[in-house]
Amino acid sequence: MTSRRSFLKLIGAAATGSLAAEYAHLWQQDAFAETLDQLYDLPLAGEVRILHTTDIHAQLLPIYFREPNVNLGIGSAEGKLPHRVGRALLDSADIRAGTMEAYAFTYLDFEANARKYGRMGGVANLATLYRLLREQAGAERVLTLDGGDLWQGSATSLWTRGRDMVEVSNLLGIDIMTGHWEFTYHQHETLSNIQAFNGEFIAQNVRIKEDSLFEDAYFEMAGEFNGIGLYDEDNGIPFKPYTIRDVAGYRIAVIGQAFPRTANANPQGFIPDWTFGIREDELIELIDRINDDESPDALILLSHNGMDVDLKLASRVNGIDAILGGHTHDGIPVPVEVSTPDGGSCLVTNAGTNGKFVGVLDIRLGDGSERGVAYHLLPIFDSLLESDPDMSRLVSSIRSQIYQDSVVESRAPDHKVHPARLGARYDDILSEKLALADRTLYRRGNFMGTWDQLICDALVHEYDAQIALSPGFRWGTTVLEGEWITMEDVMTQTAMTYGETYVQEMTGETLLTILEAVADNLFDPDPYLQAGGDMARVSGMHYSFDPSRPLLERITEAFLDSGESITADGAYTVAGWGVVGDYPDGRLIWDIVRDYLVSERGDDNVIRIPKMYHPTLIGVSNNPGIKDYEGVLI
Repeated sequence: MTSRRSFLKLIGAAATGSLAAEYAHLWQQDAFAETLDQLYDLPLAGEVRILHTTDIHAQLLPIYFREPNVNLGIGSAEGKLPHRVGRALLDSADIRAGTMEAYAFTYLDFEANARKYGRMGGVANLATLYRLLREQAGAERVLTLDGGDLWQGSATSLWTRGRDMVEVSNLLGIDIMTGHWEFTYHQHETLSNIQAFNGEFIAQNVRIKEDSLFEDAYFEMAGEFNGIGLYDEDNGIPFKPYTIRDVAGYRIAVIGQAFPRTANANPQGFIPDWTFGIREDELIELIDRINDDESPDALILLSHNGMDVDLKLASRVNGIDAILGGHTHDGIPVPVEVSTPDGGSCLVTNAGTNGKFVGVLDIRLGDGSERGVAYHLLPIFDSLLESDPDMSRLVSSIRSQIYQDSVVESRAPDHKVHPARLGARYDDILSEKLALADRTLYRRGNFMGTWDQLICDALVHEYDAQIALSPGFRWGTTVLEGEWITMEDVMTQTAMTYGETYVQEMTGETLLTILEAVADNLFDPDPYLQAGGDMARVSGMHYSFDPSRPLLERITEAFLDSGESITADGAYTVAGWGVVGDYPDGRLIWDIVRDYLVSERGDDNVIRIPKMYHPTLIGVSNNPGIKDYEGVLI
């Protein structure tokens, strides 16, 4: 094995200094300005610039997105990034409260700051910022990466099966990407999208099932897409594991790490021939082989593991200079330096969600003390950037398409299209005004959000259920109090390829086991066993919860609105959606929410949330990952 000396050292910082403290000082000087010239003026600090986005979730237009006030770290993760919220997060980076940056990175005074500073993201703004950052560095010195969850999360991506975002990716000039929700279209659709993508799709941790390697059908499918999905037949590897790019005369290695729990967290039926995993041992072998055979100047892991998984991985694997991460939607203004087993270091970052941020990693590739990095996570403010005209035209073209095919929405063969969509332009469908919000509607947070409550209330109303369950997805944009909720807003919460709903009778044991299993995905003490989402949302039931306890012991009490305890052998009517296993055939969740908003809004057009179901939390009142909690803390 050939070893390479890590280049991880902040440019201009003392080798023995705190990375967080030194970075915060640099960031404060160079990026805490509130004008275009200062915020986005980043001359190249080195020889190579890497641009990084992740978890855009197909948001074409600028959005509001409220960051969480609950992002708990338990055990050894308590108080460490990414598990700091509000002022605790600002203190980590010396960010002043009340600034544009505080608005971008935290929930603090969100509504007032949103009205003051405006929307964020939007692919036309992103295209403009990419152009600026490339021009400042010299286009030949820039590599553009995306960490996945790019092609899913909106109505237009659902209706075009991700193809709209492939076109956007190509116009943005994304060089390399990996994936997660990209795999939740049908397998042949995924391969078709990858074939149409101008960049490279890489994933070292996906394998072809052994049975599939003996089936002609799989080879025929791969052959249909010019061998995509069959990168290495002998070893059962469907996708290229890594790539080497020559950037300004330097060899940059990029390894792809797709979401390792895709087959558990999403329907297996969409990906019948592939398996996923962290595959740490294979990654170590791959890194050794790259160093021996390719002699790269820098090695980057483009990851969709989630930040906690990346932090553990960095502490166990040598040879990675930086992990540019995604999946957990953490907007982290300061990168985390992790010590590796050989005494080196690895930089771990996460670049937020919904197109709010661009990560900028500048690398100086000299010898010895000359080697180093500078990192900025730049917020994308709609008010500070001019929309790129070519991207604006593409977005308009996408949204001008006519809705025609109902099959793209549901797995249920007898699904009927909502009459409001038939024959209409996408833009007209999505701009429909449904109701006025009685409060700011948001999703993100470990336990509950106001959008989630609205979804649960719609399910209870539709099915006359005692209890509703809604998945704790971390994607979904925000609507400000008093603003119209549009069909587009509903779709940003729900537009997925398995949106069918159900109602069924469950025993209390089944119900609580479901909630305990979801909780373990979030709070298992081993990051490698975490799935990265948030807790399932509920309506119609209350529970007390201790995240520090082991599996099947975290829920300490559960009862109905009436005060009646939920018992193991009790029977309860439960409605829900987002089923990973055998799919139900109930109406699509976005149709249910739409109709609920229209039918239940008041004479003043306001939809009111009668009650929030925040669980009672035990033992976390002093945790830096929770602040301004609206439920009970014990």
